[in-house]
Amino acid sequence: MATSIHYNILTSPAEAAAFMFVLLLLNTACQAQLTSTFYQNSCPNALSAIRTSIRNSIAAERRMAASLIRLHFHDCFVQGCDASILLEETPSIESEQTAVPNKDSARGYGVIEKAKSEVEKICPGVVSCADILAVAARDASAYVGGPSWTLMLGRRDSTTASRTLANSELPRFTDGLDRLISRFQSKGLNARDMVALSGSHTLGQAQCVTFRDRIYNNVTIDAGFASTRRVAVQLLASKSLTARDDCFVRLDLNLGSHTLRQAQFFTFWDGVYCNGTNIDAGFASYQQRHCPAIGAIQLCST
Repeated sequence: MATSIHYNILTSPAEAAAFMFVLLLLNTACQAQLTSTFYQNSCPNALSAIRTSIRNSIAAERRMAASLIRLHFHDCFVQGCDASILLEETPSIESEQTAVPNKDSARGYGVIEKAKSEVEKICPGVVSCADILAVAARDASAYVGGPSWTLMLGRRDSTTASRTLANSELPRFTDGLDRLISRFQSKGLNARDMVALSGSHTLGQAQCVTFRDRIYNNVTIDAGFASTRRVAVQLLASKSLTARDDCFVRLDLNLGSHTLRQAQFFTFWDGVYCNGTNIDAGFASYQQRHCPAIGAIQLCST
């Protein structure tokens, strides 16, 4: 079993707003048929059923909130928010679940299936899995203290998946800044959107292999911070330390020096902060510019 350690990256209110904004931008094409009231007549209790199911799942395993947000992002980044990531391997489908960025790390499939079964009890064959996954990510964020947003609904489920696209398009923890910017630009997102979306790492768990090189071999990372993380990784590897489950389970909307140290886990941070660029003011201006636009952007979210 891979050694893992919990991590917590605190975010500002501006970053929370930016995170919400970026989730709404993950698809670049407007679809006029999407509406926040899509199921108002066909399945009026759908959203409450999904919310209850998701909350119960997170209450049973707090880490699941982070997993659902990540699952939604990995779905949207490949072929759009179409639930293609939920399709399992068949003779005609190369499942995205077995792509390198998803294999043994993407999780929450069973939670979505459970929510789907609850909805099917009241409205069989009405609500798409794509919508359920989108609602689940939104409700997971809200349940752990993060932002919520009005969802445009009416997505259709994909009947195909692409492991090839998942392998080639999903961001990797080894990507440098330029490579990540390029990946996000291909989805209509700019560098500031990318940094804002890093706020999704405000809670959850990471395998030590994803940042081991950062804390042992990188001269730009804060020495004290790296030292404490090396000790934690060594203790976890020797099984003399159990990662706590009662921490790192809320989206904290405060920004402080702890945030900037924790962010050094990411390779791209060398280009964002360690070169002297200060993002604090950037996020403030980002919030001022984009918060009023969120309502309009929701109309173009798929």
